[in-house]
Amino acid sequence: MKQNIFDMKTEENFRLACLETFHYQYENVEIYRKFVDYLNINPSSINQVSDIPFLPIEMFKNHLVLDKNSVAENYFQSSGTTQMNRSKHYIADFSLYEESIYRSFEQFIGQPEDYIFLGLLPNYSENPHSSLIYMIDFLMRKSGRKENGYYLYNHQDLLDLLNVLKDRNVLLFGVSFALLDFLDFCSVHSHTLQPSNTLTIIETGGMKGRKEEMTKDELLKIFKQGFGTDKIFSEYSMTELLSQAYSLGENIYKSPNWMRILIRNTEDPFSYVDDGITGAINIIDLANRHSCAFIATQDLGKAKDRTFQVLGRIDHSDIRGCSLLVS
Repeated sequence: MKQNIFDMKTEENFRLACLETFHYQYENVEIYRKFVDYLNINPSSINQVSDIPFLPIEMFKNHLVLDKNSVAENYFQSSGTTQMNRSKHYIADFSLYEESIYRSFEQFIGQPEDYIFLGLLPNYSENPHSSLIYMIDFLMRKSGRKENGYYLYNHQDLLDLLNVLKDRNVLLFGVSFALLDFLDFCSVHSHTLQPSNTLTIIETGGMKGRKEEMTKDELLKIFKQGFGTDKIFSEYSMTELLSQAYSLGENIYKSPNWMRILIRNTEDPFSYVDDGITGAINIIDLANRHSCAFIATQDLGKAKDRTFQVLGRIDHSDIRGCSLLVS
């Protein structure tokens, strides 16, 4: 890699890194090269980021998306049932993922060493192929606090611990419906969760087909009231990525310097819409050095001034995401 993607400062640095990555992956990632050739695109004609072809995310379900110079025995797999065709993202260099995790968290939240991490999620041993669980497990190891742990199956213990730690810097990760289930438990059993100025909630999406009529804004309002904290944040990523974007409120996400969101026209996948217009989300993730850094997702969104919103899924796309982790 010609430059450290995590230290890029300018848009020109980013543009050059994208072009270098595109040419590297065209030469070394077989399925991406076949895709570009199928589109009858001459690689030498790619001079701007907007010229780069984005690989449909569905390719990770049926094809090996991997740099031919890499050997990868470990992979992340999208959540789902055994009957579903699930994406596999083979990881050649976990150090890239770990640096991406740390740098993004540091930029948007703070130093992992300053937090106690709790999870309304399965633990790593139950889900070794979950990119989300790997991320949280890594943050727990960096934190090194004895209180760190997963509490998906024991709401009472989580409630007791949150009340004991109400004056400590605690960060609770959870998929949306698991966080709602915990609040329902507190309500049904008339348990009180004491308000805390030091508790941070990070929801990672995933309603598992429940309460679909609820908007993200309504969901965040419920969390704010139920958990007694103003720090209701969100994280956006997926199996096929090695980077995360964070929302620190109002459902507005920001991405780190080595990650970008472009909004494509749903009627013409090779064109882009203006700022503030809804379309489909394309993601540039330069941490995906050894698979594909340019991915066309099935998520709808809109972008403006290096921020973006996630507005749902494109109709008829497969159900995918972290929500099925805890099925």
